[in-house]
Amino acid sequence: MIREKLRGTGVALVTPFKEDLSVDYDALKKLLDFVLDGGVNYLVINGTTAESVTTTTEEKAEILRLVKQYVNGRVPLVYGIGGNNTQHVLELLQTTDLDGITAILSVSPYYNKPSQQGIYQHYLQVANASPVPVILYNVPGRTGSNVTAETTLRLALHDNIIGVKEASGNIEQCMAIAKHKPEGFMLISGDDLLTVPMAAFGAEGVISVLANAFPDKFSKMIELSLNYQFKEATALLNDFVDINPLMYEEGNPVGVKAVLERFGVCSPFVRLPLVEASAGLKDRVYKLL
Repeated sequence: MIREKLRGTGVALVTPFKEDLSVDYDALKKLLDFVLDGGVNYLVINGTTAESVTTTTEEKAEILRLVKQYVNGRVPLVYGIGGNNTQHVLELLQTTDLDGITAILSVSPYYNKPSQQGIYQHYLQVANASPVPVILYNVPGRTGSNVTAETTLRLALHDNIIGVKEASGNIEQCMAIAKHKPEGFMLISGDDLLTVPMAAFGAEGVISVLANAFPDKFSKMIELSLNYQFKEATALLNDFVDINPLMYEEGNPVGVKAVLERFGVCSPFVRLPLVEASAGLKDRVYKLL
């Protein structure tokens, strides 16, 4: 059952780059070993944390091919396909090799700020066209518009829409989804620090940035939360409270790549318009580490 496959910790993989900003495929394998050894439950490829807006079509295809081959069925894979041009998203669904992919993660249309009816119709088109199940992705801080609980619950009735990654930061909205969602529809946290409290009212895990760098401790925290061991989970959560804001201070994945550099997993390089973490940010991150 897909719900069981995607319960727990999903990691939104970064894309490692070399100093010349070409994709570092050797470092990507190293990252895969690092997070899989840390016990994450599934991987998310080509999400926003992967700098998907600045990787080419050819690079996306090669990253997908490599991850599928290297992981070889050890954990489920989720692939990011979304955008603010509905027709283009439908074309991507037709041309992307989704063999071996458990679900797609599809971000709500950004920048053009559609109405709730526009968001609803966009996702209906995506769900009808997708050969694999769809996870909605609501992240108003990036898209400029919120997918309301009412719209999410309307979409949850579609047979091919299996869950939502909620990164609105609005706990009341998340609670409304949890209370009224149909059985089998997954509420997935998109905010690393809110996952423990969200588990208390029905969230079934997280798609995480921090799990790139702290896969073992983060996965343990989520496991404890899903087993309602909140005292123990909160003790681990407190270790992330100070470092989490630094992950986003200069843009995502700038902060987490600085941590991964420190751990010897991959380089800190990012593509413009993002720039590598400043010396000041690195200094504060390293002190916390």
